[in-house]
Amino acid sequence: MNDKKCNGWTNYATWRVNLEILGNIEFENKTSADELKEIAESRVFGNYNGINNRLMYDYASAFMSEVNFYEIAEGINDDIKLQTEYDN
Repeated sequence: MNDKKCNGWTNYATWRVNLEILGNIEFENKTSADELKEIAESRVFGNYNGINNRLMYDYASAFMSEVNFYEIAEGINDDIKLQTEYDN
């Protein structure tokens, strides 16, 4: 994958996963990179049965391995902190 930044994110994969897979979730509590990775992998690979579409699985795995879940978690947690400060 390309290491160039994309729309302010580490790379294209991070931007796409944040936008299209995690972007519609409203987080109320702080989250971790591991939690976000689990959510994203569940959404991407949830219907994979291990038999068909191996090529698709391999490509999706390669793409997901490029995602900076730590950066996404930091952004979500910063947003939660700002919202909490605003509410108080």
